[in-house]
Amino acid sequence: MSTIYVYVMDTLADWELGYVTAELNSGRFFKEGAPKVTLKTVSHSKEPVTTMGGMRIVPDCVIADIEVAEANVLLLPGSNTWNDQKHFAIIEKASEFLSIGAMVGAICGATAALANFGLLDERPHTSNGPGFLEMVAPSYKGQSHYLDEPSVVGDNLITASSTGGLLWARQIIEHLEVFEATTLDAWYNYFNTGETEQFFALMQSLPANQ
Repeated sequence: MSTIYVYVMDTLADWELGYVTAELNSGRFFKEGAPKVTLKTVSHSKEPVTTMGGMRIVPDCVIADIEVAEANVLLLPGSNTWNDQKHFAIIEKASEFLSIGAMVGAICGATAALANFGLLDERPHTSNGPGFLEMVAPSYKGQSHYLDEPSVVGDNLITASSTGGLLWARQIIEHLEVFEATTLDAWYNYFNTGETEQFFALMQSLPANQ
C-alpha cells in the first residue's frame, strides 16, 4: 500500500495536479489487483489554504506526520509562494524521500524550490524552459542535467513544466503500476489528443467488471 502525500499551499496551481490526483483517488481505471493507494493532503499547518483557482483545502496532516517510506510518494505542485520559508521543511522532507529511493514528483515552481536546495544538481530534470531555474533559483547548479521536455523521469524524481501535467501524471501512474500498460497508453492518448477511438480503446482495456 502506498500513501500519496500531496503538498498543498496558498496559490497552488490547481490544473497541474488535476489529472494525477483524480485518477489515483478514484481508481476508476485501476487494473485488477492494483496496489492500494491513499491520498493525503499535507501542509506546514492544519490551517486551510486557498488555491489559485479559489478552492479552499483543509490539509489532512502536517509535515511532521509524513511517513518517509520507499512505497510512499510526495507530490509538490506549482505555486507563487515557494519562496516563503515555511515551505522549506517540505523540501527537506523531499530530500529524505529521494535519499531512500522513494518517489518525489515536482511540477512548475516546485522544481525551483528543489533546485535551490541542490536536489537537481545531479539528477535528470526539467522545469519551465531553459534559463528559468537560473532566474529563480540562485543556488542551482544542475544545468548539465536539464532536459527541455514537458516532464522528465530521473531515477525516483519526476519533474515537469507548468504545461506538462498530463505527461507528469502518466509517469507517476506508471511508476505506481496501478494501470495496465494498454490502459495507460489509451488514457494518455485520449486526454492528449481527444480522439474518439482512444476513448474506446481505454474502455476496452478495462476489466469486464468495471
